[in-house]
Amino acid sequence: MKNNTEHCQICGQALDYLSVGKEVTCIKCGKIEIGNICCLRGHYVCDDCHGNDLFESILSDIETTQEHNPFVIAERLMSHERVPMLGCENAWIAAGAFLAALKNEGTLKIADNQIREALQRTKKQAIGGYCGLTGVCGIAPAIGACFSVLLGAACPKDQETAKTMNVVGNIVQVIASLTGPCCCKAFVRAALAEASASAEEFFNVSLPAYEQIDCTYSARHPHQCREDKCPYYKYPQEKAKTLDL
Repeated sequence: MKNNTEHCQICGQALDYLSVGKEVTCIKCGKIEIGNICCLRGHYVCDDCHGNDLFESILSDIETTQEHNPFVIAERLMSHERVPMLGCENAWIAAGAFLAALKNEGTLKIADNQIREALQRTKKQAIGGYCGLTGVCGIAPAIGACFSVLLGAACPKDQETAKTMNVVGNIVQVIASLTGPCCCKAFVRAALAEASASAEEFFNVSLPAYEQIDCTYSARHPHQCREDKCPYYKYPQEKAKTLDL
């Protein structure tokens, strides 16, 4: 069966978001855990199985790209046929695109092992559905992991950790302004803009900005696109003509 990137990976049915978690069994690996998202037929796929080998594929691309623009890297990776419309794979992309662009820019001398470290940290906190369940989208700790690695933040540290937390707080704010419903694609773009601004502030590094992004994911959104409430929405040609009248 073709991989379904919007709904249940097993049967293609719509996903059910539970207000109270229940014990579920991953249909792929057999892991039993408390989950909040399963399909209407009861299929459940754990986070480890959701991305499967996609993590290594994304990481490989990030480590080998020569692109300096984080938005170009992110848009290309988000368009991959196996990357879901919504899901923490988008958080990996946000962290990876940002660090790859910084690495290729050259000022900070970023090594591949630092990129891998940031993405591994991201995997530990970017958990499917927790944007709505806890108020923290996985893209926020993804960018936080990037700055933590770059600044050397840790619990015993002072300004390194404070700066990292401030960046994460700013990311949460910009994401919150785009919510209703949640959209990982919009969140990635907004987070990269905020991360780039912080990179310039902390490291005096200027990354290329995005030009016009005309989102092509509207029809794929399982909870309905925000359309003209989103700054990245591309009006259908016939609607744009009507607005011009």
